[in-house]
Amino acid sequence: MIKAAKRLDTVQEYYFSKKLREVGRLAAAGKPIINMGIGSPDLQPPVEVLAAIKSSLNDPSAHKYQSYQGLPELRSAISKFYKNKFSVDTNSEDEVLPLMGSKEGIMHISLAFLNEGDKVLIPNPGYPTYTSVTKLVGAEPLFYNLSDANNWQPNYKELEEQDLSDVKIMWVNYPHMPTGTNATLETFEKLVAFGKKHQILIINDNPYSFILNDNPVSILQVEGAKDTALELNSLSKTFNMAGWRVGMVLGNAAYISEILKVKSNMDSGMFYGIQKGAIEALQLPDTWFTVQNKTYEERRVLIWQLADKLGATYNKNATGLFVWAKIPEGRKAEEVTDAVLYDKDIFITPGTIFGSQGEGYIRFSLCVTAAIIKEAISRI
Repeated sequence: MIKAAKRLDTVQEYYFSKKLREVGRLAAAGKPIINMGIGSPDLQPPVEVLAAIKSSLNDPSAHKYQSYQGLPELRSAISKFYKNKFSVDTNSEDEVLPLMGSKEGIMHISLAFLNEGDKVLIPNPGYPTYTSVTKLVGAEPLFYNLSDANNWQPNYKELEEQDLSDVKIMWVNYPHMPTGTNATLETFEKLVAFGKKHQILIINDNPYSFILNDNPVSILQVEGAKDTALELNSLSKTFNMAGWRVGMVLGNAAYISEILKVKSNMDSGMFYGIQKGAIEALQLPDTWFTVQNKTYEERRVLIWQLADKLGATYNKNATGLFVWAKIPEGRKAEEVTDAVLYDKDIFITPGTIFGSQGEGYIRFSLCVTAAIIKEAISRI
């Protein structure tokens, strides 16, 4: 057997990749599993988007290799979307780069800017991919704790007490996954100032902006943010296009150019029809968000009832595609979620997969129908 690369010693298979196999085996054995673990939208993409991809299939260029930078019309649509929704000005020629999902961007950015031994500030709790990608490129994760006591916002006093001399990148994620905490403009102003002070590239991963959120904000709204910040975004959650793999990164042209060096050696362009669909999605009126959020609001009320039955508490002001709930004192997150899985056939995510600060919490997805949530409530 050929030995795997040593870099793989630093990471494990993604939690959901393993756990969903187990959940699948239980379902195959006849268990009536309800999956509330993963944030894969079950709602349909906009009909206008589906029509756009269908009508594009006979275009002369539909099945050729596409530009590494995406169609000019797609970059323009992204730029206009950011102008309309966030009042952020970007040059679509060189400050916008479409991606095959924002998760791809995490790897591309890390490869573009991190050398072996560089350090990366990663939120705890936070998206596990920030840590795994950091390790895969030979850099070192440096975790900064977020807590309910500080409304899941960075603690700058604690950050300043760390040795930041080798820190190159800081990952932030607002609206925050898994807690649903929204950022404020003040949050981003402090982050931009922190990045400039310590010469750290701040990257805000922002795919949940429009889910149950009345005040979408972008780090790029802050004056001078492009000097030290990038923003990732995605159509996966906002437009129910998770499997399409459409994301984007925006920021200073010099940073985008470095990311493009990586990307252009990793793929051969996004499928033409998907780009056409993405353009249509980005041009939809705000009624799309209003109607979609009404569905999520109805589901969230039911999830709150489910959390109540488990004795868990939650923040009704949280945003995003999940409900983050604190379990009763003295109980362990994985004990609770395993008990619910094996005794009630309901899969819920333990907070610990997002870091040590997730102990004592569980996470419910809103990507299940109201009828299924009601069934889950009846089982508890």
